[in-house]
Amino acid sequence: MLAIVKIAGQQFKVQAGDSLYVPHIEGNTGDKVQFSEVLLVDNAGALTVGADVKTVVTAEIVKDLVQGDKVIAFKMKRRKGFRKKHGHRTHYTRIKIESIA
Repeated sequence: MLAIVKIAGQQFKVQAGDSLYVPHIEGNTGDKVQFSEVLLVDNAGALTVGADVKTVVTAEIVKDLVQGDKVIAFKMKRRKGFRKKHGHRTHYTRIKIESIA
């Protein structure tokens, strides 16, 4: 069984047993999370799309806060002495899909 789920504004293709990194969601390690905004379900070749989908995806939080790679934005204007450096690290949550029901 395969599903397309919308989590924090992004779409993810999931199956039972998958482990993936999603944008940071509230919760602690070991908590159960349900995602009810399922866009598509493929059940042995039978596709269900749109408002007909009545499926809920259940997941467990494996690690509650994972930092992504550092991204640096550097601005400079030549011969003016202007330099500006900003950086950030995006926060993610690692989840494991338990069931699609």
